[in-house]
Amino acid sequence: MNSKIPGLHHVTAIASDPQRNLDFYVALLGLRFVKRTVNFDDPGSYHFYFGDNRGTPGTILTFFAWPGARRGIRGTGQVEATAFAISPDSIDYWLERLKQHHVTAERTSTRFGEEVIRLIDPDGLLIELIASSSHGSIERWADSPVAAEHALRGFHSVSAALEGYERTARLLTETFAYRLIDESENRFRFASADDSAPGRIIDLLCQPDTATGRVAAGSVHHIAFRAKDDAEQLQWRDHLVDLGYNVTPVMDRDYFHSIYFREPGGVLFEIATDPPGFTLDEKLQELGAHLRLPPWLEQARSQIEQILPPIQVPAKS
Repeated sequence: MNSKIPGLHHVTAIASDPQRNLDFYVALLGLRFVKRTVNFDDPGSYHFYFGDNRGTPGTILTFFAWPGARRGIRGTGQVEATAFAISPDSIDYWLERLKQHHVTAERTSTRFGEEVIRLIDPDGLLIELIASSSHGSIERWADSPVAAEHALRGFHSVSAALEGYERTARLLTETFAYRLIDESENRFRFASADDSAPGRIIDLLCQPDTATGRVAAGSVHHIAFRAKDDAEQLQWRDHLVDLGYNVTPVMDRDYFHSIYFREPGGVLFEIATDPPGFTLDEKLQELGAHLRLPPWLEQARSQIEQILPPIQVPAKS
């Protein structure tokens, strides 16, 4: 396998109240609402996508919104934290902004030379803002309520909590062509070879004394890595099957195609194609404005719209 994984495509988490989720990620964190659709496997619930101006791979945080969903339990076999990159000059701005919005946040000790803010979203999802002088190429959203110089700059990294990290590390280095670039105590940092890709870092946390987590509201459901097209994705599938992984068939998610498998530590991994992207069924300036359904669900649109709770996209303040 000659291809290399450049970095994250998206991170998918679970939320409860959809309006509260929208308000937090758009009105507070300043991400663009790039797509409102439904969970294709549960069309009576929303699937929200947030990202940069066009939903560039490496900036996309998505949520299955299940009203009334119970809270998850943090532990091994899941992503502990999802981190966005910010400017090194934006730490004080974000601490003050979060304080004004009554969001509890803490400035933690420096990690690998970078300052870190940790905060919790309304469902308990752990989010980090990491001050980094290097960041991937993204497309700024002009209507963001956050000033351009302080805007989130796509994913910095994800941190995966594992009972043991060695087999997952081998998957990253020997298969995905990542390399170990730093380590401190039980944290091992791996990065792709693509310096221009947002979300090129994954931290593995070795936590042998921690109980297994439970994925529910406030938890990451899965993380997705990038494939440049369908042909490369099929090569990845064949290669992973040859390595002994149970890999799903290719699934059509409209805006990308997906395959899924469990990595050795239990985290659900996906490999998603970059194309066709979120302008497949909406113009760039209209992203997120209307409920979009895949063709096979269009005939049920009226029933689906009656089930889904009403939402209002926050206006720029």
